[in-house]
Amino acid sequence: MLKKTFYTLLLALAGSGSGVFAQQDPLFTQYMFNNLYMTPAYAGVDGVTRLTAVHRSQWLGYQSSFNDGGAPVTQMVSFNAPIFKLRSGFGAYVMNDKLGPQNNLEAQTMYAYHLGIKDTKLSLGIKAGIYSQAIDWEMYRASNPDDPLLKHGKESQIRPDLGLGAFYRAEKYYLGVGFNHLLRSEFDFGQDDVRSALENHINFTGGYFYEVSFDLRVQFSAAVRSDLNRTQIDFAGIGYLKDTMWGGLAFRQGEAGSLLLGYALLKDKSLKLGSGIDFIVKDRDAKDNFSLEFMLSYELPVNPGSGKKVVRTPRYRH
Repeated sequence: MLKKTFYTLLLALAGSGSGVFAQQDPLFTQYMFNNLYMTPAYAGVDGVTRLTAVHRSQWLGYQSSFNDGGAPVTQMVSFNAPIFKLRSGFGAYVMNDKLGPQNNLEAQTMYAYHLGIKDTKLSLGIKAGIYSQAIDWEMYRASNPDDPLLKHGKESQIRPDLGLGAFYRAEKYYLGVGFNHLLRSEFDFGQDDVRSALENHINFTGGYFYEVSFDLRVQFSAAVRSDLNRTQIDFAGIGYLKDTMWGGLAFRQGEAGSLLLGYALLKDKSLKLGSGIDFIVKDRDAKDNFSLEFMLSYELPVNPGSGKKVVRTPRYRH
């Protein structure tokens, strides 16, 4: 009985996540603009150096019934660039995921090798980094406050992390796959008989571009995420007008419908702002009605001395 309270807390820790089910990795509505997170093989594929920042507030306005738990909040900053002389790309990202009493911090670096296949490109990538979990034990409500195994204050642990991926791009479509947490690193917080491991995750992503006219094109995309236990599927359709503004609709299986909007803020279209508004359609009594996500990306000017000419197309750069 003495361990009952601690086991309950660890089970809650293992099952926590910002998605609709027990995935440990957070979900992004604007996944089609965040392929570096979906697979490390995306690093440098576009042939430009890009900086991206994303902020997501899940179930905006939700408050826990006690303490300061609140709704999940996620921030991510990423960078990726081509290495033309090596036919490859480099990338990195830092992500902070706040889940009530638990805070996950992830820092990854990645390398991708690009293979030209006729008019297409196949990229194979690897990422390696660290994954930190921090727990604020004061935010848990104990069923037995006198349990001697109860902890107090804040505690954190850092573990290594590893992932692999592949990305295939043609003129009108792309496909990608990423494998996360291959090391299945464990967090025990000082209790050898109770361990919480990072579960293997698989991300599939794909998209197709249809050119309606010279000024208008439509992107259809999908993302499938699985922790080898349950699977989450997203669909989206987005229309781009002169590559200056875009808008579309998305649907996340079993949770939400979304409105996507975006605009290029500079004349050269190097600075872009995107937003995603999720309208919760399931289990509304246990969540708040909306989630909100913002994305800001900037493409650095192409270096003329790179030895590789970047060709602009209505769909992508190569």
